[in-house]
Amino acid sequence: MRVVAATPPTVIAFMADWIAIARIEECPPGASIERVAGDRMVALANVDGTLHALDGLCPHQGGPLGTGRLCGTILTCPWHGWQFDVVTGRHQISALVRQPVHEVRVTAGVVEVRIRSGSPAGLGGDP
Repeated sequence: MRVVAATPPTVIAFMADWIAIARIEECPPGASIERVAGDRMVALANVDGTLHALDGLCPHQGGPLGTGRLCGTILTCPWHGWQFDVVTGRHQISALVRQPVHEVRVTAGVVEVRIRSGSPAGLGGDP
């Protein structure tokens, strides 16, 4: 009898499960907070009662976007002032720079995000 080793199935590197990151009251309208979701930092922003999530590390020098100032849909990095639209992830000066945005849902008062790893972070450098 001959034994042949089975080849393991190909694993696609992508995480698509919902991850609980906060209670709804932790991010009131007009606020942004920083949370960890899996192995990613996430900036969670509440724009007039609608929650938005994007990668929380600024592509410029890794600043904590979630601790920045939210004005309307624009989140400003507290380190060097880079600004991103929390709805689209688009940088306000350079269309080439984008932060990945993530799906958000609220279940029984708990905010959950769905991170799709493999989505490239924005481009670094000056806008």
